[in-house]
Amino acid sequence: MHFIGLDLAWSVRNQSGIAVVDGGGALIDLGVGKDDDHIAGALQQYVADGCVVAIDAPLIVTNATGRRRAEAELSADFGAFEAGAYPANNGLAVFAAGLRGARIADALGLDMDPYSKAPRRAIEVYPHSATISLFKLGRTLKYKARTDRSVESRKAALLRLMALIVRLADAIPPLTVSGCRDWTDLRDSVKAATRPFHLARAEDRVDAVMCAYVAMYACHRPRDVTVYGDFDTGSIVTPTLPPDLEPAPRERHRRT
Repeated sequence: MHFIGLDLAWSVRNQSGIAVVDGGGALIDLGVGKDDDHIAGALQQYVADGCVVAIDAPLIVTNATGRRRAEAELSADFGAFEAGAYPANNGLAVFAAGLRGARIADALGLDMDPYSKAPRRAIEVYPHSATISLFKLGRTLKYKARTDRSVESRKAALLRLMALIVRLADAIPPLTVSGCRDWTDLRDSVKAATRPFHLARAEDRVDAVMCAYVAMYACHRPRDVTVYGDFDTGSIVTPTLPPDLEPAPRERHRRT
């Protein structure tokens, strides 16, 4: 059994993160993918037997405009934590050629029904909401690029996320990343980052590890995940938001 995380870029022009966790919870592969054929080829050896592939990208989109029911429901719960989902619809130019996630899942022969019990399946996930629930954060960690964020602040946030992932070794189910050389090299590269593109190269792989853990979590603890949306119109699977978790106050940005 393998649990695979795919932080899939919506455009083939950008790199995607790939992470593979074995049945015992050990991170065994961590890298980047390019086009659809390259990604499917990289995953082929891991999906021959039982697998859950958690993809951070839309798998099913039927609405022409606006957002899917899945995004509306997830954002209602996680929006106050600054973890609302980006709207997906078929009017977006990036989806003009179809959905990358669905093409890859189809190429690998994966069942995309979030309630499926098939031995080989794919689910759509969202790392930001997962980090809120799993690590009980008051708001998302700000490691993504934005004009008001410095390299140092983004680096600190990404290193904090990586430290939280290391602590999943004590979680149920456990995830062990410390024995993976690719993870160690990735952490070192983040520590040494001095330019925005250094972090851009790293964050996809960190998100992929989160996706892989959500795949394992959903398999081992199905009662502790929430499925937003449905199979017909698209769904997002995420660890359930703790009922007593409160959002942190929003940070005020000073005008300069």
